[in-house]
Amino acid sequence: MDLLDLHRGRLSWRRLRILIQGLPPDSRTMTAMRNDTPEDELAAQAEGGEPERARWSQLEQLLAVVADRIARVEYVLICANTDSKSKVPTPPEPIRRPGAKPLRAKAKLSEASADRLFQLINGGAS
Repeated sequence: MDLLDLHRGRLSWRRLRILIQGLPPDSRTMTAMRNDTPEDELAAQAEGGEPERARWSQLEQLLAVVADRIARVEYVLICANTDSKSKVPTPPEPIRRPGAKPLRAKAKLSEASADRLFQLINGGAS
């Protein structure tokens, strides 16, 4: 396939798009497209939750799940064999998938917010 055929009229833009979309996920073109995906598109993909539309193959998705679960088993094993006085390690982060943002840190509850929450739970919603 010669890209000059596009200029010569032997290759349409539609055919070129179909050829690019049919490339394997680990090709240089697809990797470049994945790396240039804007933040708002990543957010939209993450909210939509359609992993089958991601640019990873199903095999890569399954391999990432296996790696995440092995890391989780390792974490549980370390926690089970650590003294209760020792510091508990942080849980492993899952491998980032296309269309998913990194996990955010959980917000800490301030003392004032904790007091307000305690009042609300105990019927003091004044």
